Amino acid sequence: MSYNHAISSDDPQAVEKLTAKLEACQKRQEFMKSGFYRKNSTAHGCPGVSEETAERMDESVRTGYSWVTAPFPSYELSNNNAEIRRLKQRIEQLSASQELGYVGWKFDGGEAVVNTDNNRLQLLFDEKPAEEQRTALKRNGFHWSPSEQAWQRQLNDNAIYAAGRLDFVRPESGESPTQLQPKAKPSKEQER
Repeated sequence: MSYNHAISSDDPQAVEKLTAKLEACQKRQEFMKSGFYRKNSTAHGCPGVSEETAERMDESVRTGYSWVTAPFPSYELSNNNAEIRRLKQRIEQLSASQELGYVGWKFDGGEAVVNTDNNRLQLLFDEKPAEEQRTALKRNGFHWSPSEQAWQRQLNDNAIYAAGRLDFVRPESGESPTQLQPKAKPSKEQER
């Protein structure tokens, strides 16, 4: 049984999963801020709360510390609100990188391939790279994948920047890998 609930950027449904998580956090925030307990001094009868859960909430307030006057401490509201902001930002970043669409390039002795299915930037060499080149690849976060027969790392802006630091994978056109990539359209905030 896996207890890891992290949502990887590699996951093809990452945006959908993050959106579902965001909606759950927003519902929880609405419930915590509803003020039902404050108005009624009980959680019994609160919409969406079972009698068992209402009894547990009431009991936690009765038996809790003297300063606990509501079933949800203020830090829970703050933490949940911070999670909502974090999820919105992550969804925005993932959506932007999916819309942007990275492009590969040919270099002397091989090719850089953008593998969107695996979410990887893959470097395919005609021949095995020299020892110093392999060391440089590793130092820049690329790993050899026997199943893909490629040096690769997760596809994101940092992968493109890392490839740009490697002179032996410089595009044949002479540009840097970052110059080849499509530019993100400025958002409304950036236009101001």
